[in-house]
Amino acid sequence: MPPSLFFDPHLLSNQAKPALIAFAQMPSTQRPPTLDPIAVDRWQRNAPAVSPWLHEEIARRMLDRLSWIKRQPARWSHWGAVRGGLQIHAELARRFAKSSCFVVEEQERLACVARKEIAIDWWNPKRLGVAKPVFEAPPLASCDMVWANMQLHEVADPQSLLMQWHTALAVDGFLMFSCLGPDTAREVHALYAAMGWPVAGAKLTDMHDWGDMLVAAGFAEPVMDMERITLSFETAERLLKELAEIGRNVHPARFQALRGRGWRRQLIRTLEEQGTRDAAGKLILTFEVVYGHAIKAPPKIKMSPLSSVSVADMRSMLGKAR
Repeated sequence: MPPSLFFDPHLLSNQAKPALIAFAQMPSTQRPPTLDPIAVDRWQRNAPAVSPWLHEEIARRMLDRLSWIKRQPARWSHWGAVRGGLQIHAELARRFAKSSCFVVEEQERLACVARKEIAIDWWNPKRLGVAKPVFEAPPLASCDMVWANMQLHEVADPQSLLMQWHTALAVDGFLMFSCLGPDTAREVHALYAAMGWPVAGAKLTDMHDWGDMLVAAGFAEPVMDMERITLSFETAERLLKELAEIGRNVHPARFQALRGRGWRRQLIRTLEEQGTRDAAGKLILTFEVVYGHAIKAPPKIKMSPLSSVSVADMRSMLGKAR
C-alpha cells in the first residue's frame, strides 16, 4: 500500500515528519546478547502492575503520531495495556468507540488488573453503543491495528513478539509501537563506567536494527523515528525511583550478588556528587525513545514445481485480487 494512502500529508510538519528509512531484507533471528532471559522473565513476572508516568507520556506522543494515519481500524489490539498505559487506552477506546478491541496481557496478574480497570460494568450507561473489549489474544489475521507501547525493548525474544503482532494483523493492517533506545540512562551508564562498577543495564537496540527486524518478520514500509526525553530530578532518590518503575538491570554481566543498604547509600551519594546536572542544578536522566510504524503486506508466495499455500494466505491473496 503506498504511504499516501496511509498518511495525511497536511498533518506532517517539517518538525513532525518521521524519517523514512530503507531497511534491508536480512534475517534477524538472534536474541539480544545483553539480555539475560531468566532475569527478563523474573522482571515480567514481578514488574509493578501500574502504568509508569513515562510510559503514559510516550503513549501520548504515540497518539499524536496516530493522527498521521487516515485509516480507522474496525478491530484493534492493545498489547500490554497495563504497563503500556491505561490512561491512553481510555483515549484510544473513545477514539475507536465502535471498533472491536482485544486487550492482550501475557501475565495473568496483569490481565486481572486490565479487566478491572478497562471493562465497563453492564449497568454503566457508558457501555451503550460502545464495543465490549475482549481480554484475550485476537484471532489470526483479524486486526487492523496493533498498538504496543514500551514493550519491545524488554522481551528476551523480540523477533518472536514481532511475529505475534504480524500474525494478529489482517493484510494492510498496521503496527504502532514504541520502545527505549541505546542512549537511555546514558548518564547512569557513564557514572558506573567511571566508578569501575559492572554495567548498569542492558545495551538497547538501535532503531535501524528494529527496522531490519520488522522486515524480517514480514512487515512492509517501516517508518521509524526517534527522540530524546530528558527528565530532571531534585534528588538521587527520586531518580532511582523512576528507574525502578520502568525496569531492572537484566544484563548478563551485571553484579550477580545481592546489594545491601550500604551499597544503596553509596550509589545515592555518588549520584548526588558526580551525577549529571542541568543549568538549574537538578540531576538529569536521558531516555531515547524509538517510535515505529509498519504495514502487514499481502503475502508473497515463491512459486516452485511444488508449492504449498496456507488457507489464510490464500484468502488474503484472493481478497486482495477482488
